Amino acid sequence: MTPDRFFTLMLLLASRDAVTTQELASALGVSLRTITRDLNWLRDAGLPVTAQRGRLGGVTMLPGSALDLTRLTPGERDHLSLAGLDEKQRAELDASVESQRAISKIAATQPRRTHELLPLTDVVHVDSRPWLQARTSGATPASLIGPVRRGRRLRIEYDSSRESCLRDLVVDPYGLFAKAGTWYLVADCARVPRMYRLERITAWKEVDQPRRIRESQTLATVAAALVDQWEHNHVIEVSATIDQTQIERAQRIFGQRLVQDDHEESATGHKVVIRFLYLEDVRALLPFGSAITVHGPTEARAHLCDFATTLAHHYAPSPTS
Repeated sequence: MTPDRFFTLMLLLASRDAVTTQELASALGVSLRTITRDLNWLRDAGLPVTAQRGRLGGVTMLPGSALDLTRLTPGERDHLSLAGLDEKQRAELDASVESQRAISKIAATQPRRTHELLPLTDVVHVDSRPWLQARTSGATPASLIGPVRRGRRLRIEYDSSRESCLRDLVVDPYGLFAKAGTWYLVADCARVPRMYRLERITAWKEVDQPRRIRESQTLATVAAALVDQWEHNHVIEVSATIDQTQIERAQRIFGQRLVQDDHEESATGHKVVIRFLYLEDVRALLPFGSAITVHGPTEARAHLCDFATTLAHHYAPSPTS
């Protein structure tokens, strides 16, 4: 459990007489199994959390043990409600100071025990950034959070990886979305939902018009739909065999895009399917060299052949004079 999810869970329990595990899971965006594990952790840590079965039951905290929220300012309560962010991401939103102040106030009100455990924030550090992430020079979350909260339209210059020049776009923002250590602006462009990487937004300005988002849509629903679309609606599925020594590396790089066929495993390799959004993305297989053998489709093999030929020509020895 991350420190932020711990405090959000405690706030939920403190604000209601009883709450079901399903309601907790929905509020925190996690599975029932995760919520059950979190509640068991709270009980093991000595916190007075109880659960009652039945129609009128639910998860509760014993009287007098709830978090004291009266000492928090509205801004501190607002920032503390941001679940799932690590300290770096809070700093990127200019939310770190408010969050730390709120956490300090809550911790100060809890009764101290002779067998007290060390605070979670002392023994758990969360960093959700990918390894070897390059420094970026695009828009920052803190620079965009103001106009986004004011509900304004934005005009952005976007450096798309698939376009030869900058794109000038007018977008209607839903908000900022952090996924796997990367920040995105989730917005409608001509009524079509999109995710824009903040590091690729080279310039932006606030338009003196209110945003025009689609009715009944929220940041959470639009972001979830875009993630689901990216993960499942791929243009091409590449079937391949990966050498035994490279399967773990491939799983780290491709994540959920790689699906392993457990029934097609030999001493030398694994049968897999790797999903790509665009055909030219198969170039990501080149660093594996001959450790990956692509079986199909034919156009994927042809693209890899063209990429490899171009690369070989680029590094061919110069003819001697």
